[in-house]
Amino acid sequence: MKIQPPSPPAPGPADYSQLGPIGPLMANPRVSEIMVMGVHDVYIEVDGKVVLTPINFSTEDELMAVIRHIVESVGRRIDAESPLSDARLADGSRVHVAIPPVAIDGPLLNIRKFVRGPLVMADLVRLGSCSETAFGFLKACVLARANIVVSGGTGSGKTTLLNVLSGYLPDDERIVTIEDAAELQLRQRHVARLEARPAGSNGKEISIRDLVISSLRMRPDRLVVGEVRGPEALDMLQAMNTGHDGSMTSLHANKPRDVLARIETLVLMAGFDLPVRAIRSQIASAIDVIVHLERLRDGTRKVMQISEVTGMEEDVITMQEAFRFVRSGMDSQGRVVGRFTASGVRPRVLDRLDELGLEMPSEIQSLFHESVHQAL
Repeated sequence: MKIQPPSPPAPGPADYSQLGPIGPLMANPRVSEIMVMGVHDVYIEVDGKVVLTPINFSTEDELMAVIRHIVESVGRRIDAESPLSDARLADGSRVHVAIPPVAIDGPLLNIRKFVRGPLVMADLVRLGSCSETAFGFLKACVLARANIVVSGGTGSGKTTLLNVLSGYLPDDERIVTIEDAAELQLRQRHVARLEARPAGSNGKEISIRDLVISSLRMRPDRLVVGEVRGPEALDMLQAMNTGHDGSMTSLHANKPRDVLARIETLVLMAGFDLPVRAIRSQIASAIDVIVHLERLRDGTRKVMQISEVTGMEEDVITMQEAFRFVRSGMDSQGRVVGRFTASGVRPRVLDRLDELGLEMPSEIQSLFHESVHQAL
């Protein structure tokens, strides 16, 4: 007899009553980020614009009480000896805190709100972040078990895109997620979630690198690492090169080519005396697709370029562009206007669909039967 596992409880309304004067800002769906700079200055991001609010804290003790509540609720600490902390709220919002002595003019609290309920492709297409056809290609990459790196600057939407791409992962695969502060909202049931822990009075630090190494003993079909920013890059590359195809991660970088240089630097931080050519060879064989995002002047976040890593020529990693957002100007409301275009080159990763016996997603079936450069 097949036993039906219990369904997870539906999430209830978030409780922001312990957040003092910024509680109403957390409840306001238009506010995407809250930046507290000491007692008197509270800034928010609304529709991509940062504005100063009339809200303030009555005393520094009140602000510190809110900070301690947030940090201690996830088992972390904040004091003069540990004045920096990353944390999260119960709703998944990302929190970063800095207090004196490193914060010279008073405690700093930054909350990047997370959308309740994971977004899907149609949501980002509606927002103009990408085209349906380009997302169809990314869907094909996930189904074809391509290793994907999502790159961009701070606040460009990397985690949001990782969430959307994770929605294409098959339900019958075991997924392990690794994050500094848990934000990913995977909808699949068979997901093992790991979160790093800083050093504290009750235990030693557990780093992202520790978790990547540990995850390989958990029989994952795919790894999703929230962000690579240290020596764990080497372990991630080795995982991608040893049977964990279809893994995903994000990285801070200004353009796709910079992703390769940054990973090379991070691998060197692991402390092994590896030849540069060997590192580049590992990168070229591990990473298949780079999706680059930017936050534009009008506050919108867009996929600017999708590139495929094609191999190496001598000591240089080779790439080819698959899609690009081409700007054409600004409209009367000050918003960036443009279009998504395909390069006209058939990405090699699509050949894997045939090898796996999978159909090409309907969004790109007509596109890759054409040989001419076309707008999406």
